[in-house]
Amino acid sequence: MAKPNKDARAQARLPKGLRDIGSSELRAQAAMLEKIRAVYERYGFEPLETPAFEYTDALGKFLPDQDRPNEGVFSFQDVVPEARGEKDSEQWLSLRYDLTAPLARYVAQNFQDLTKPFRRYAVGNVWRNEKPGPGRFRQFLQFDADTVGTDSVAADAEMCMLAADTLEALGLKGKYVIKVGNRKVLDGLLESIGLGGDENAAKRLIVLRAIDKFDRLGADGVQLLLGPGRKDESGDFTRGAGLGAMEIKTVLKFIVTQARHYEPVSSDRDSGAGLYGREVIADYESNLKAWEKAVGTSARGAEGLQQLRELAQLFVSAGYQDRIDITSETVRGLEYYTGPVFEADLTFQTEDDKGNPVRFGSVGGGGRYDGLVERFTGQKVPATGFSIGVSRLQAALHALGQVDQTAAGPVVVTVMEKERIADYQRLVQTLRAAGIRAELYLGNPKKFGKQLEYADKRGSPCVVIQGSDERAKGEVTLKDLIEGAKAAAKIEGHEEWKETRPAQVSVKETDLVKEVKKILARHQS
Repeated sequence: MAKPNKDARAQARLPKGLRDIGSSELRAQAAMLEKIRAVYERYGFEPLETPAFEYTDALGKFLPDQDRPNEGVFSFQDVVPEARGEKDSEQWLSLRYDLTAPLARYVAQNFQDLTKPFRRYAVGNVWRNEKPGPGRFRQFLQFDADTVGTDSVAADAEMCMLAADTLEALGLKGKYVIKVGNRKVLDGLLESIGLGGDENAAKRLIVLRAIDKFDRLGADGVQLLLGPGRKDESGDFTRGAGLGAMEIKTVLKFIVTQARHYEPVSSDRDSGAGLYGREVIADYESNLKAWEKAVGTSARGAEGLQQLRELAQLFVSAGYQDRIDITSETVRGLEYYTGPVFEADLTFQTEDDKGNPVRFGSVGGGGRYDGLVERFTGQKVPATGFSIGVSRLQAALHALGQVDQTAAGPVVVTVMEKERIADYQRLVQTLRAAGIRAELYLGNPKKFGKQLEYADKRGSPCVVIQGSDERAKGEVTLKDLIEGAKAAAKIEGHEEWKETRPAQVSVKETDLVKEVKKILARHQS
């Protein structure tokens, strides 16, 4: 029998598709979330938080992958020994894959007590049990707004306007477009090529997902997905819809004739005059008339066109026609959408690490889903919503240089005499009580230079120094590390440094808070 290896250690590694997030990114993220929250609140939405886990049957058939109804999510069996035999014993639980399915469960469970229409926003992590890749993680943050309990297209229009206002609040004026489509119009198109009825539901979903990839794969890639299938760069094969040549031609004609490349017509971010201009966004009605031919006699297609006409009127009335487009390639991949669908698309280009041009594309989307709550209640409960992919949007802002991920570190109180550490702790608490971020140096205080090196690495604006001489005078010495670094760069020798002591000043201990605040204010301006 082999002896156990006493030296065996757990390996420090991340699961694939997950990542750690450091302090600078988290601070930038928090600032961004507050701007999003302010817009959502301005629109009258109320916050709601639901658990990370839901019973798997509550997620139902609306999983990310219809072909693998128990995959696409992370699940485990809830076995409580003392509860064996009870209703909830041995049930399957799943991590939420979006924030919409938990909302549907919440509304159904609290339906009688909610003021309707019910308007809520939520921010939280979601999880997808899918193949990870560059920029594609299994855990990511979403920020949603939803209106439940009204079938008015004004609610859908409001979601598109909310999306536009949110992106502008984040400094993206002139660098985005909100694209709007309608699943009913697409259903009408598919009916016209013989893909109506429940028996074709699975094939319709494959077609819709193929169209949804038009912006990324182009006409050639979508053609393969509409036909036999497509193999990606990694060698993975995606099964196609198996349509015939004429059917593929009809679908591609519908998409390609209406698809457009969005570029700002002016480099003036603050002009506000036709951010995309009618040179790029075609007249709403010309699009809709072209789609009338595509859907033919389909009643469902005609209903979708009427909804889009009403949306167009609302966009024009509210002055959003230069920020919101109606276009055929907007589909959204999830099965549960039943009407208008929308996507927030960034139009600017940047470069990747290798210098190749990269277009960020979609950073959020949503649409109308009138069947999710009905699964629980048995009665129709219309709903619509919009979701922002927070991490992707933050990456886009960072590429534009509009995310400041630097933050001043704490003021560091140094330790000159180890036996007086209680006195130094008192100085730290004095600063904290005044609302100043501060910490006591907790390493080995033997080498003072190491304390300054630590403060530099922490990004500290200044350090507090008090030796026996300063204490006898009732003083402390403040060393401005930022100004000191600038001044030291101009000093040629050690002797000159000793004589000038750049950015270093002695102050009364009673003036500690006032003088530290002066230094902080100097670097915040």
